Amino acid sequence: MSASWATVIALTITTIATKAVGPIALGERDLPGAFTRVIELLAPAILAALIVVGTFADADGDLVVDARAAGLAAAASVLAVRRNWILGAVTAAAIVAAAVRVV
Repeated sequence: MSASWATVIALTITTIATKAVGPIALGERDLPGAFTRVIELLAPAILAALIVVGTFADADGDLVVDARAAGLAAAASVLAVRRNWILGAVTAAAIVAAAVRVV
């Protein structure tokens, strides 16, 4: 198993455990508002961190700006214009990254 998959599995377990702590500890009572807001933002924050590391880091962990960054920018642009159009964002990212690699 690679280090990337070990990280994904560890983060998945941590996220599930964090989401389970509140209901287990509090039983039938509602979670405090601040705790709920943190839990709701945990998964998107972890996903964003994985995307950034996958885009801007090479195999040695050094900072790299290459075709992947251009593809990410294209995908973000498509999603900024048309929300929830994942297929278009992935297509734009692939086309832009391929074009940058060709150049």
